[in-house]
Amino acid sequence: MGIQGRILTGHRPTGRRHLGHLLGTLEVWARLQEKYECFFLIADYHVLTTDYEHPQLLRENICECLLDWLAAGIDPRRSTLLLQSAVPAHAELSLLLSMLVTVPRLERNPTYKEQVQQLGLVERASLGLLAYPVLQAADILIYRADTVPVGEDQLPHLELTRELARRFNALYGDLFPEPRPLLSPTPRLTGTDGRTMHTSYGNTIPLSASPEEVQEKVWGMVTDPARIHPHDPGHPEVCPVNAYHLALERETAEPVAEACRRGEVSCAEHKRRMAALLTERLEPYRRIREEMAGREEELWDILRQGSRRAATLAQATLEEVRSRMGLPRLRQEDAGRPLNLTGRLCC
Repeated sequence: MGIQGRILTGHRPTGRRHLGHLLGTLEVWARLQEKYECFFLIADYHVLTTDYEHPQLLRENICECLLDWLAAGIDPRRSTLLLQSAVPAHAELSLLLSMLVTVPRLERNPTYKEQVQQLGLVERASLGLLAYPVLQAADILIYRADTVPVGEDQLPHLELTRELARRFNALYGDLFPEPRPLLSPTPRLTGTDGRTMHTSYGNTIPLSASPEEVQEKVWGMVTDPARIHPHDPGHPEVCPVNAYHLALERETAEPVAEACRRGEVSCAEHKRRMAALLTERLEPYRRIREEMAGREEELWDILRQGSRRAATLAQATLEEVRSRMGLPRLRQEDAGRPLNLTGRLCC
């Protein structure tokens, strides 16, 4: 079977990747490399939409993110791994697409509303955060990707990408495909505190977590709030520990859930089983990651090479966009020279 299409997806480099990333995206991405032309984006511009005050962390977090990708089987020999800020065409296309969307449309984005509330940004939300979905649309459309693996929480962002593709095509002629979502087969996990799983909330379990860190994280997880005593009948369908167990190993999770309903397995016992299972599951990633640690220059080389490949394609798309929107084409060495009213270079 040949290549089925082109994928663009990625992560914000906010630190170590966590269990939600592994089950929801990384294992899926590793398999998709067999069927699609894949572009995997480390979206460092996107980090600045909520955390522009700690630039010293960004470079380190880029390496952390890439290490976890490689440990999970994302292969730079089969896919293009790139750094968003290393391909300036992303930012310019975002600016041009922003002309085609209204502020009220962006303010209706449910993810924007949630982040403003959860991160306490009611009076401090930046223009960058509001326009986050426009930059995300540019990330996808600059490569004319036709497929985007997403979680359910990202569907509103992708719908805006599709809207912008349609609007651009209607105004300037067909150029962009309307990318289709490819939903993860893994149900969306909540964070260890029951809220949306998000690195900024501190409610994740990193892939590189030590056995002690796994134990601490699992032991602190919220469970069935209606279960007061250890042998009260439980309600595993509302328990995050059970949700994690199901996502990791359904065949052992379902009998434990039934025992929980009968009051035969306490929350503490279920957490102990989960911690042991999770420690075993994460061991291969932790081992590969440790083998690669300390080879920072090799990591940057991977991103340099991938970003160069991506930039060639991105620049071709951007030049076509600029032309269709009526912007003059100039060689870089001509950029400082004045233009006459016809758009031709003055003598």
